Amino acid sequence: MSRTMTPENLDRIFDLILRRPWVTVALAAAVMAAMTAGVRFITVTNDYRILFGENNPELAEYERLEDTYAESNRALIAVAPVQGSAFTRETLGAIEELTEAAWQAPYSSRVDSLTNYSHSEAFGDDLTVGPLVDGAEFLSDEELAEVETIALNSVETAGRLVSRDGSVGGVVINFFLPDPMDAAVVEITDYLNALLDEARASHPDIDYYLTGDVVMHRAFADATQDDLRRLMPIVFVVIVTAAAILLRSVPGTLAIVIVLMFVVNTTLGLAGWLRTEFSPTNAGVPIIVMAITVAYAVHIVSITLLRMSQGLNKREAIAESLRHNATPVFLTSLTTIIGFLSLNASDSPPFHVLGNLVAFGVFCAFCFCMALLPAVLSLLPLKARRLREDKPLFFDRLATFVIARRNVLLWSVGAIAVVLIMGIPRNEISETWTRYFDARVEFRRHPDFVIENLTGLDSLEYSLASGREGGITEPAYLGTVDAFAEWFREQPLVTHVQAFPDVMKRL
Repeated sequence: MSRTMTPENLDRIFDLILRRPWVTVALAAAVMAAMTAGVRFITVTNDYRILFGENNPELAEYERLEDTYAESNRALIAVAPVQGSAFTRETLGAIEELTEAAWQAPYSSRVDSLTNYSHSEAFGDDLTVGPLVDGAEFLSDEELAEVETIALNSVETAGRLVSRDGSVGGVVINFFLPDPMDAAVVEITDYLNALLDEARASHPDIDYYLTGDVVMHRAFADATQDDLRRLMPIVFVVIVTAAAILLRSVPGTLAIVIVLMFVVNTTLGLAGWLRTEFSPTNAGVPIIVMAITVAYAVHIVSITLLRMSQGLNKREAIAESLRHNATPVFLTSLTTIIGFLSLNASDSPPFHVLGNLVAFGVFCAFCFCMALLPAVLSLLPLKARRLREDKPLFFDRLATFVIARRNVLLWSVGAIAVVLIMGIPRNEISETWTRYFDARVEFRRHPDFVIENLTGLDSLEYSLASGREGGITEPAYLGTVDAFAEWFREQPLVTHVQAFPDVMKRL
């Protein structure tokens, strides 16, 4: 600590806090109230672009691709009859109904399905183009068989709009989303969920699965809100319960609760004033701040109770605890702040938010634990049980045990550490977005079904320039692109390839 913060100066500050505790509480409450007013400005975003900086080259390239062609914001509905194939009148009829309703979805720009797939046929010199299925309920058995043959043998539908075994059909909806997209994503997913509820009621023998980019955005937003609204109170209760068990002091636990509320509210208040957008990456800020705060507070309260049990009065015990903890807590706070601020070196802006807010929260934890906590403790009816001189403390017994068996513990703990370190190479880095969610979450189950039974959800998109205007219809260019597509179709884990030459060859 600085030279001005000598033990004598610290004693004067602590004495001032303990002589006028209500003033300290009032000032702290005023600061918290002013900061907490900003909480209403906190937002939760479901836009994946927040993960990338403004100058990120990959994002810039992706946006250029969208500007050249079209935005890739999709939802995919898998239609899976409980029994039989997708090529029945009922299942094809259900896909027809979904296709028509999907055009009415907010912001929808294109709908592709097994039924509205544009099938072309040549009759002499005439070329007819129309939907593969029109009026499924009136199709004969021969027509159903013909539809199945066409769909399963077309590179444009097999593995994308229908599974290769014909058991599952698909409806792909593309959306043109506004900026910002958050409200639109909520509107779209609400519409699609309501649509599928109606479809399930009308066709109980058919299962429906919903996934896609747009649905993923909503799932991430819901997960973030769930963390902020439900998980945080649960963690708060667990932390407070653990503190109460360890301290065995109701007033001491109450003091910690008060400090936790001040620190978390102040931190989230700053986030609001800064117009912070929370995402799954940084939604854990309150939990991290609570964990650090309770560690500081438990140190101070436990030493206070210990000194009181040794015969000091409450005020002397609090002052002694502050003197004992001031330097360790300060150094811990400083190093923790530096560590979290280092996240600003990340290429992903949400990590900047995480680092900066936690750093501010640690600063608040230090200030409130050094000022508000002793003031609150001095106002509460704090009591401590007298120590039995014939019974040493638990940690005294633990220290005696460790010292007496130091060699055995050194080698055994070292061996355990080596064994655990050997597991590091087994860690895998994965960007499979469906794995971000627990299997209990519906969004996780639906993509798993689609991947196993219909098509893949991760895609690569290439823009292949011909080099001159109108060059995309030249045979040499089409042959090169077609060879590229065929090479991809032969690769493992590739479920579907869609390329411009496929359309030209069919025509």
